[in-house]
Amino acid sequence: MNSMAKALLLALPVLSATATAAGGDLCEPKAYEMALRYQQKSAEIMALQLQTYRFATERFNEKLKELNTPENYAVVMDLDETVLDNTPLLVRDTEQCHDYTKWDTWSDWEKQGKPGLIPGAKAFLDHVNQSKVRIYYVSDRMQENKADTLRTLKALGLPQVSDESVLLDTVSKEERRQSILKKQQIVMLFGDSLPDFAVQFKNKKPSEQQRELVEASAEHFGNDWIVLPNAAYGSWSKATPDGWNAPLKK
Repeated sequence: MNSMAKALLLALPVLSATATAAGGDLCEPKAYEMALRYQQKSAEIMALQLQTYRFATERFNEKLKELNTPENYAVVMDLDETVLDNTPLLVRDTEQCHDYTKWDTWSDWEKQGKPGLIPGAKAFLDHVNQSKVRIYYVSDRMQENKADTLRTLKALGLPQVSDESVLLDTVSKEERRQSILKKQQIVMLFGDSLPDFAVQFKNKKPSEQQRELVEASAEHFGNDWIVLPNAAYGSWSKATPDGWNAPLKK
């Protein structure tokens, strides 16, 4: 092999990468990979999830002591990334260079996918069920796939799963919460996204405004609002992070 041929072979990876960039064929969804590794594989997030539900159980028990008729009260659960682990779908989409935040693959996942359980979720829900407090699952999963979602929840052995207790994307979450309040008083809400808790967080407000709203509602967090970590998606994902303005020194 002559020197020119060797030079061309060495240059091929660089030329290929340059051509890919120039042609706009870079796989942008690959940017989600680190978040998905954390969300699906890290021991730290498992510890956080178990910690959250353990703390929530203690908080629930404190509230339960004050309830004379537990059946008149309710715990409201979001589903995705709060009770259900959907990361296999997100990883599959990313591996195929598809942006899962378009949500155009979600319906098929609701029908045929097999999500796992967030660590600690089922033990907590079983505990609530034993207390006779009602459980409602309020999710923005698609109403047309409700039979599939019900089947999934039942297959995972979750308690109090019924057509009446699973409220999917028909009207806003606030309207669904209000419909629950006509029957039971809500003692705790769980979610991975702020709109799972109150209407003021809705409408994709900037992260700075969301943080101000969190500060204004601080007394709820760890009391009757319990947040689960989700690094895979959320309204924060388009925010621009602030960096250190010092020059880079190696």
